[in-house]
Amino acid sequence: MIHPPFTSHVSRAVVETHLPLPLYRRGKVRDVYEADGNLLIVATDRLSAFDHVLPTPIPGKGRILTRLSEFWFNFTPHIVPNHMITTDVGEISEAAEDLVDVDRTLLEGRTMLVRKCQRIDVECVVRGYITGSAWDEYRRTGMVADERLPRELRNGDMLPQPIFTPATKASHGHDENLTFAQMEDVVGRKMAQNLRELSLALYWRAAAHARQVGLVLADTKFEFGLADEQVVLIDEVLTPDSSRYWDAAQYPESLASFDKQFVRDYLNQVGWNHEPPVPSLPDDVVEATRQRYLETCARLTGKLA
Repeated sequence: MIHPPFTSHVSRAVVETHLPLPLYRRGKVRDVYEADGNLLIVATDRLSAFDHVLPTPIPGKGRILTRLSEFWFNFTPHIVPNHMITTDVGEISEAAEDLVDVDRTLLEGRTMLVRKCQRIDVECVVRGYITGSAWDEYRRTGMVADERLPRELRNGDMLPQPIFTPATKASHGHDENLTFAQMEDVVGRKMAQNLRELSLALYWRAAAHARQVGLVLADTKFEFGLADEQVVLIDEVLTPDSSRYWDAAQYPESLASFDKQFVRDYLNQVGWNHEPPVPSLPDDVVEATRQRYLETCARLTGKLA
């Protein structure tokens, strides 16, 4: 069966790609292809929540994710190198000759050519504020990832210092939180310490910039790989898919989200039990989500996606 390069079931949304390149992996949001020794990442408009891909895409979301990742990769190479080669479609077409006949407008803005790295199978989560699953764990135990936290914290409180809470990197199903000792068992002590230091440095840098543009970076997750035995920042970075951003002007009275939490809250409000079938999103929730992502991108990068 021959597929068109991009398919959609909602106007203006790209939900799946079929490029004339070997498919390396189709993730929840990104389609990844082999490209002459490198990888081509295409960010679709799919949206996942609670470990499921929703049937309703968010038009333009892939472009927003790509612009933000490009911005942050360019913002942080002094902390750690990254896998990005280019997002320029002309350069990508030259590097991957099989794309010559693909309409460039379909690739524009949502495609990134990257170095192929050996992924380190640990998610490096940094939390500057107590919320989400960390809040749930804290209420039960007074701890997060085996670290004792101050008493009487409230949801959304700023932590005395950002904490590093690693997790397993699961291809399917739920990621599982790890203690730092468990992470050392997985990747080795020296690598674990290096990833913690890099993750915290990235968080401090990003949180400071976010504050300057009126956003609170509550928490985020990073992924790293190895290229020529060097640790490299990979995948996406500091997007509304992988991070919690709040409106600084409304904090702490309100945890007004500029990220995927808005969709999670809606799905919980309608009583979804986080198991199939996955409910569709109404048009107003789709548009409100799109506007939040656009606002986050505009504030952080100074440009619209």
